[in-house]
Order: sequence, then C-alpha cells, then structure tokens
Amino acid sequence: MVAAPVRAGETLSFSYGPLIRSLKISSLKTFAESGQIPDDLAYFLQLTSQQQEDNLRKALVKKAEIDPLTVSRFFNSAMGEQVLERLGNGITLMRAGNGKYAIRSALVGAAFSTEGLTLLNVLEKLPTNMQIHGEKLQGAARGAKRVIKATETLSELLRELTAKEAASEPRIDYTTLPAPDKPGPHAVKKEVWNLVDQSRQRKFYVDVYRPEGKDEKVIPVLVISHGLASRPEDFAAGSQLLASHGFLVAVPQHPGSDTIWLKEMLRGLHKDIFDGKEFINRPKDISYVIDELERRNQKEFNGKLDLNNVGIAGHSFGGYTALAIAGATIDFEHLQKECAREFNPNASILLSCRALELPRQDYQMRDPRVKAVLAANPVNRAIFGPIGLGKIAIPIVIASGSYDPATPAALEQADSFTWVTVPQRYWVMVEGQAHVDFSQIDPGIEEAIKTATDFTLPSQGTISKYFTGVAVPFFGIYIQKNESLRPFLRSSYAEYLSTNQTFKLDFISGASTPSLQAGMDAFRRANP
Repeated sequence: MVAAPVRAGETLSFSYGPLIRSLKISSLKTFAESGQIPDDLAYFLQLTSQQQEDNLRKALVKKAEIDPLTVSRFFNSAMGEQVLERLGNGITLMRAGNGKYAIRSALVGAAFSTEGLTLLNVLEKLPTNMQIHGEKLQGAARGAKRVIKATETLSELLRELTAKEAASEPRIDYTTLPAPDKPGPHAVKKEVWNLVDQSRQRKFYVDVYRPEGKDEKVIPVLVISHGLASRPEDFAAGSQLLASHGFLVAVPQHPGSDTIWLKEMLRGLHKDIFDGKEFINRPKDISYVIDELERRNQKEFNGKLDLNNVGIAGHSFGGYTALAIAGATIDFEHLQKECAREFNPNASILLSCRALELPRQDYQMRDPRVKAVLAANPVNRAIFGPIGLGKIAIPIVIASGSYDPATPAALEQADSFTWVTVPQRYWVMVEGQAHVDFSQIDPGIEEAIKTATDFTLPSQGTISKYFTGVAVPFFGIYIQKNESLRPFLRSSYAEYLSTNQTFKLDFISGASTPSLQAGMDAFRRANP
C-alpha cells in the first residue's frame, strides 16, 4: 500500500508542551478571502473579539511594499541569517530541526511572486509543514514585554537620580550664563579631505570643520565616528556647532559600513550589510585621521592643533568605535555566551555577533592621544562585557534614547555604565530619542509614524539641543581644559534644558552608580 503524498506546506502545527493542534493554511486563506471560519481555525479564534478577527484578516493580506531583491539579499546576509536562526528556534520543521531555511525560502518566494510579500503568501510558500512552538514564542513575547517594562523603570529611576543630584548641587542661574547648546563665537569653514591609508589599502574621505575668526593659541580636536549605513554628512549640524565653539572637528567615512556599502550590498555587490573587518578598521580610521592631522599640523595649522588631547564621539556602531579607541577591548568569551542565547530582544546583538567571525586574538585599539569619549546609543554590551569596558580609563559620557529599539538603553547601556569604573563618567538619557534622525533618512518617515500610530517623537531640534548641551561642556572641560564650563556638566543643567519641554533630559554622574545598581537589581528580582 502506498500513502497519498501530502502537499508541502499544507498545515501549521501549534504546540505548547505536550499539547499540539493543527491548522490548514487553506483555512486561513478561506478566512482571509471570505471571512468564513473553518472548524480548525475556529478552535484558535474562540476567545477573540470581532475586532481582533478583523485585524487578523487584514494582517494576513497586507502587502509589504519592498523590493524582492532586498528581501533576498538581506536574508542571505550574515545578519539576516541570524534573524532566521532565531525565528527558526520557535518555528521548526515538523520532525524538529531549525526552520530557518524553510522560512527564508517562503519569504523570498513570496517577495518575488505576483501576490507579493503578505503573511498569507509566506505561509502558502512554506516548502514543508511547520511546527510553531507556543512556549518558545511566548517566552520571546515575555522577553519583549520585560524590555519595555525595564525601559520604563529605568527612565523613572534616571529621572529620580537626576533630581537627587540636582538638589545636591550649588544653585546656579543659567539664564545669566552663555549657553553651550547655542552656536559659539567662531565662524566655521568646511573642507573635504580624501585620504589613503597605504598600510591597509583603504581610501576614505573626511569632512573637516575648521573654527575661524579668533586667533587661538591652541586648537582642540574632536573626531566623530558615524554609525552603520550612515555617512559623515549626517553629522554636519552638530559638527558645525562644535566647531563654532573652537574645536576642529573631523568626521571620517568608514567605507566598509557606510551608506555607500549598504547601497552596493542591495545591488548585489556585497553579501553582507557591512564588512566584518570593520570592528578593527573603524578604530584604525580614527587613528589614521589623527595621524593625518599631525602631518598637516605645522604647515596648515601653524602647529596649533592639540593632538595629545583628542576627543572622540560616535553614534551606534560609531559608539562601539569610540569606546574601542578609548580602551575597551573585545571579550570573545562574553560575546559568545550572549550570542548563544536563544531569545535576545536586543536588536544590536545582530551586529555584535558578527565579531565572532574575527580571529580570536587580543585586539589593542586604544589610541593614547584620545583623552575623552562620548558614545551615543553605542553598540557595546555584548561585544565588550564588563572586562572590556572596565579597561576604559578616560572621562566618558554614555548617551541613550528612551525610545531606541536598535540599542535599547535597558539592555545595551545600563549595565555598561556600571561596568565603566573611571570616576569621570556620565550618563545622559534623552526621552523620546529613537536611535536615528528620521529626517536624515526620509523626511516622510516621521510624519508616517505620527499618522499611523499614537507614537510621538521629540523634534530633532530638541534632541540636538540636548546632545550639544552635554557635548560642548564635556569636551570643553576635558579637551579644551576650560573649567568655566564645569557648571554645565551637571544634573541641574539638564533640568534647566528640560524646562517647559515635553521630552526631558536626564543626567547622572558616577556618583549615582550605587543607587542605579540597586534599582536595576530590584527590578531584576521582581521580574526574573
């Protein structure tokens, strides 16, 4: 006797522990097209409301407007495979085994089909029957909810600690003092340098902002590292403002992880979203820029550049870059453990885990000319760990956003702040900051978010005001050696900047570390 063949991808099986229940994909199609509920689907919808059923019908056929080549190339990249690996832990083949390849086949097949990328079409394109493990997906959902709750708790804790520090500080009337968040007295001239590091055969350009208009004896220097799929031009406004306060600001391109690389990847010229060697090349780019400034110092700047006290700032992957050149070292053992976790709601782990492709050796990227560092929304926790971050011995600011989904503060920066032991450490949290400046990506994205949801964001002007209000006094004190700016590097100034603002700025120093640690520990005990 020969059994009749079962069509590939005919059913989904939902399991929870020993319980298992099957659902025909054709039943979902019937429901989506007509609203009729077959018996097997009725079992799953018995406790749902009419509104929830309507939402499910819409979700099944809602088409994602995305280039199918982009879908294919992303899910064939290292980061895309990490996403699939994690999905495949909870959505497996029927006879067990990670379902990542079946999921990728369905996603790519649906994207290239006439119907396009819809949930129903993806399910219909599954090459085999699949099992959805409810306990695993529920665990992932609980983890996501825990992150949201942790972020809310952390924001409340930082607000309390900011107020506590501010109450202990001398009273200052900031309205009578020059505002560091406003443009300084210098005119600014922008130049673009095209550099070639022959030792690495690496070509890149640098946007350089030169302060003019005053005859300074010494010109302090800042170097800014852009994030993944970003570019130096995205930091033009902040660089202009810093230069107006007397800093020479250099913003190098990182050619293996910038906007150009991403566009080339989407055209099929690269397999991955960034070159894995960027974990090493990015800090070397920073050191090479400082070397180039030394070569040009006498001839172009009359020897005025102070290149023994350089400040570094970086955003996201640039935050990693800044911390690495400040002395943090990659802890491969810690990273391996973080990457092996079955459920990790921290999106930045997808970037960090690619460092496991590197040869396991002690990478020393510290540049002794760097004397202060500001890391905004940094990718750092998994890749450095407490041992790697504990090696930073220069003044540091860690900056976070309370709405950041890419490097969430509760997962990516809270522990890091306690792991850094240098006394001159500060943590700022911008309420509502969501990792990127949407206006730099597409002016319509922010408006689309506001239209489609009740999710609101602070204006980019407010975010910039907060960051420059911290960066100017921080680098002014530790790089310019201007102690008159000390009153601005305080919690009381953060509260002043937040006056009448819907979205607040929180600021704490290393002195609040014990209270911060106690609050985080209490949350973990209450939410294991």
